Amino acid sequence: MPAYAFEALDTNGQPRKGVMEADTAKAVRSLLRAQALVPLAVQPVNTGATGAGASATAWLQRRVYSPSGLAIWTRQLAGLVGSGLPLERALTALADEAEEENQRNLLAALRAEVNAGASFAKALGQHPREFSSIYVAVIGAGEQSGSLAVVLERLADDLEERQALKAKLIGASLYPAIVTLVAIVIVLFLVGYVVPQVANVFAGTKRALPFLTVAMLAISDFVRNYGWALLIALVLFGIFARLALARPTIREKFDAAFLTLPLVGRLARGYNAARFAGTLAMLASAGVPMLRALQAAAETLNNTAMRADALDALVLVREGAPLASAMAQKKRFPGLVSMFARLGEQTGQLPLMLQRAANQLSTEVQRRAMALATILEPLLIVVMGLVVMLIVLAVLMPIIQLNQFAR
Repeated sequence: MPAYAFEALDTNGQPRKGVMEADTAKAVRSLLRAQALVPLAVQPVNTGATGAGASATAWLQRRVYSPSGLAIWTRQLAGLVGSGLPLERALTALADEAEEENQRNLLAALRAEVNAGASFAKALGQHPREFSSIYVAVIGAGEQSGSLAVVLERLADDLEERQALKAKLIGASLYPAIVTLVAIVIVLFLVGYVVPQVANVFAGTKRALPFLTVAMLAISDFVRNYGWALLIALVLFGIFARLALARPTIREKFDAAFLTLPLVGRLARGYNAARFAGTLAMLASAGVPMLRALQAAAETLNNTAMRADALDALVLVREGAPLASAMAQKKRFPGLVSMFARLGEQTGQLPLMLQRAANQLSTEVQRRAMALATILEPLLIVVMGLVVMLIVLAVLMPIIQLNQFAR
């Protein structure tokens, strides 16, 4: 039974909004009139719209649930279902507690699909913008195995762990990024405003300026006269690079080269490998077939070179090779993944071992990120101090020279 969002007036003339399930919009209006309400507008709820119009405006719309909000919602649903509450009543309870209208509309649409006889996974699949294919696949496996509550708990754990890892990486890179931005602004101000003022002061003197001052004045003239052209060139380069990276072959080569970088390359390898192993462990523990789990886990990788390796491993597994040997042939993945996969295959505890590999890789990524941030913070401050010192010296050296000449 579809869901409809309505606007109506009560007997006191106060506006009322809500969501109601009925066969047609006409039936909704009849139900509203039976409740002594005057219907103003009745529209079908459809947060998972598809088509050319929807795709053209999708980037203008924000998601109903943020990543952290989705984790909280999944945890709440797991608790309600685990306590024995039917899925339809659990969705109704969450819809009543929702703070935003778009959340209530989404839950009403899900509840309508479930009441119509569709599986929960199929109902979630109608909203690909809100629920990823991996999320839907895990829910489907949980429904088939009869352990939906357990699967929802695992999903919530996985979402929270990913958010925690991403938050720590962002936190580690935030301070260096702020220092870099502040340094650029200060240097541009000194070069574009302070240095030209010094040039005006010494313009009337007949003495030659020091080399450092002359060089700084040349840089200042270039920034003032051609700064706009440099900015346009940077913007055009960014657009060209974005268009080039949109091509799969170029993007894969770029990602492969990025993995070879000394520090950030190892971070990217560890982050993607941890995400791959964690997703594969979650899907395998939920009962998803290995080939389908490998396909879904490969799609979560941001690095296209590692994604290509994961898909190659999928082909090897489909041909009969063990997962451990297939992953061992892909050198872009850390050896920890194949080692724990081999232990899991030998002991019959593959999901558990893959999860341990994901946890160990995540811990290593966090440690390396914090170490890199610890190194970058003082390094950036030192570099900023040196640049400012050079600018100050370029300003002070002519003054010192004139002072010595006056003596």
